[in-house]
Amino acid sequence: MSYPPPPYGYNAYGPPPEHPQATLVLILGIVGLVFCQLCAPFAWVLGKRALNDIDASGGTVGGRNNVMVGYVLGIVGSVFLILMVLAIVAYIVFAIVLFGTSAAA
Repeated sequence: MSYPPPPYGYNAYGPPPEHPQATLVLILGIVGLVFCQLCAPFAWVLGKRALNDIDASGGTVGGRNNVMVGYVLGIVGSVFLILMVLAIVAYIVFAIVLFGTSAAA
């Protein structure tokens, strides 16, 4: 009696172990978006490295979903950080121009 082949993607040993930095990238991405945008670039860089490691592992390392979410949140948080820095610089330049011209008069 012959048994049918297992379904595609079936692993008799369970899911592959999660990448060691998957949870760290996810936490840094969330913190970088919600609380402290200075953490967002770290989530972006670590997330890219972890994604490269997961892709190179050939399916022996999991956690891609958590890493991808943290990576995207890191990108979004980094954009917010850049916009915030540009707004502060624009405010300072505006204040210097506004108060610099009125003090000279």
